[in-house]
Amino acid sequence: MANRINREQVQHVASLAKLEFTDAQLDAFTPQLDDIIGLFETLSEVDTDGVEATSSVTDQLNVMREDVADNWGQNQSLLKNAPEAARGFIKVPAIIDESEDND
Repeated sequence: MANRINREQVQHVASLAKLEFTDAQLDAFTPQLDDIIGLFETLSEVDTDGVEATSSVTDQLNVMREDVADNWGQNQSLLKNAPEAARGFIKVPAIIDESEDND
């Protein structure tokens, strides 16, 4: 079986996706991706003429419920587990400190 993808192609696609792989990772991923591409090639060889398109493999239907809020009144339990809370809210570290002078 001929290789469909090589190490350089995997490295190129990784760089396009802004991913960095070690040499060991490239050596491991290249044959795995080659196998995956091989599976798609095998699927393309399947004769699907006369096969009706399938939109669902089960006869189950989605059961919809009314969109109603539930479990109200649990904020005290939540706040009790928070590291720090104030005035009914969870306190978190400031990300932007507007008090600093930005001159």
